[in-house]
Amino acid sequence: MIFIAVRFTARPDHADRWLDLVADFTRATREEPGNLFFDWSRSVDDPNVFVLLEAFADAEAGAAHVSSAHFTAGLAAMAGAIATTPEIINVEVPQQGWGAMAELAPTGA
Repeated sequence: MIFIAVRFTARPDHADRWLDLVADFTRATREEPGNLFFDWSRSVDDPNVFVLLEAFADAEAGAAHVSSAHFTAGLAAMAGAIATTPEIINVEVPQQGWGAMAELAPTGA
């Protein structure tokens, strides 16, 4: 699996609209056959910072993603709304999707 984490810093005047700005890109990416997940989070420390966690089944699926029309459109939409160049972690990991955390499980009920 290709696992990618990207940290975006939005311009303050775009931060509250960020998820709307990336909605089409998010929806289209989630519909890709090789996409395993594509999830946005907003920082609790800085409301202008958003983190995207995404994964693709393999390198071929990742390549299809970055060559898609919605990837190009998504980058164009974000370019005018970011304050800094995004930071990225991109690694290949030997699993498919999320696994259960060994150190924590629900108690009671």
